[in-house]
Amino acid sequence: MVYLMLGPVVMALFVLISGVLGGFLGSILGLGGAVIIVPILTLALGVPIEYAAGASLVAAIATSSGAASAYIKDRITNIRIGMSLEICTTAGAIVGSLLAVYIYRTHLQAIIYIIFGVVLMLSVYPSYRKMVVKGQPRPVADSTTKIFSMSGSYYDAAEKKRIAYKGIRWWYGELVMAFAGLFSGLLGIGSGVLKVIALDDVMNLPTKVSTATSDFMIGVTAAVSSAIYWEFGYIQPLIAGPVAIGILVGAYIGTRRFNRMRSSKINILFMFIIVIFAVEMILKGLGIA
Repeated sequence: MVYLMLGPVVMALFVLISGVLGGFLGSILGLGGAVIIVPILTLALGVPIEYAAGASLVAAIATSSGAASAYIKDRITNIRIGMSLEICTTAGAIVGSLLAVYIYRTHLQAIIYIIFGVVLMLSVYPSYRKMVVKGQPRPVADSTTKIFSMSGSYYDAAEKKRIAYKGIRWWYGELVMAFAGLFSGLLGIGSGVLKVIALDDVMNLPTKVSTATSDFMIGVTAAVSSAIYWEFGYIQPLIAGPVAIGILVGAYIGTRRFNRMRSSKINILFMFIIVIFAVEMILKGLGIA
């Protein structure tokens, strides 16, 4: 294992740099940074995936705190939608975390690598479809739009105009959020990937609103999962500490750039990064990499 060969100071420095990178990318993609952190720690530094997952959950809380506050200040986050969806997400996180503990204790970590890679690969499809399918009419508001007050607007600095939107299919979004919480606990990723999918593709929110609201929700979901990981000893302070600090720095830098970036560029970056990590994680689980 590479991480065992490094001294504590060098290891902390590498983890810190990884945290900065994960925080930057995670904040602009709405993924919480954990999707970046887990592959870096496991593939590059050889950290066991259970400890990488535990550290990434702590990092997800840090990212959510740093990124979400900036997005709320910019009035991009839809707090009402985020809070209403947390019910199923936290329930799923509890189930997923307990399932992860069982898998780690029975030494079936390869399953986690493969599931991680598959989830990442599937998450690319909605972003790809939005790029290739142009001119499609946006779905009209439904009954849940009014009941849960899912209408809103925000000022897009890149487009230099105010964007109005109406969220739809609240119940469908709630169902996807339950799976998001499940995978959060199981994979230690804060469930940012599936949260963005639920908010963007399922509930028809603009990409930037989906990203900002996802960052707002990630901290709550990760806090639930991390409590269980801590109880079973899967959170190592030497790894989790530098990751959390790096994540905060990276998230701050990312949020300063976020509203000046065009949504199309965010989608391209999202797909490129996720595909690379997805393939690497699947190969790792199959024992090829």
